Amino acid sequence: MIQRPLVLASSSPRRQYLMKEAGFNFTVEKPDVEEDFPAEMPVDQVARYLASKKAEFFRPQIHNEIIVTADTVVILDNKIMNKPLDRNEAIAMLSELSGKTHLVMTGVCILSKEKEESFDDTTEVTFQRLTQQEIEYYVDHYKPYDKAGAYGAQDWIGMVAIQKITGSYFNVMGLPIHKVYQHLKHW
Repeated sequence: MIQRPLVLASSSPRRQYLMKEAGFNFTVEKPDVEEDFPAEMPVDQVARYLASKKAEFFRPQIHNEIIVTADTVVILDNKIMNKPLDRNEAIAMLSELSGKTHLVMTGVCILSKEKEESFDDTTEVTFQRLTQQEIEYYVDHYKPYDKAGAYGAQDWIGMVAIQKITGSYFNVMGLPIHKVYQHLKHW
């Protein structure tokens, strides 16, 4: 499909899995950037901003490669829920998400020497109400510290708590692979 070297700039095992299952051959490199953003930035622009920021890290070293970067954020009540710093923060995040509908937005940037494309995808996720015991069980057994909003849809909590998804399930996993595939077909 793609005749040039493809680099997935992400250490996320879920993104690597999705790219592999979609038939892409790629190498993995992790961008060394802080995942921060301007405080006044509208929440619906953060994921795409961070994906572009990660891609910029690679711009000086690009030769013939195509770089793919992504960033996923969880948004509840117009507030970004980042990756939890510790057990208490993970429990607090999941307690907030319990019984509510939130948005999962993934921004993607595809970059080469010749061009750059950025896009995002949004999925609406509704959680059933969770007990404190369920939340603590999940945090203690799955340690979701590398996941925005402190959960992975593919984990136990996704199986027992996600009541409804409107949009791409794969976007909730961390990569709207259907859109990535469509964009990369034209490179």
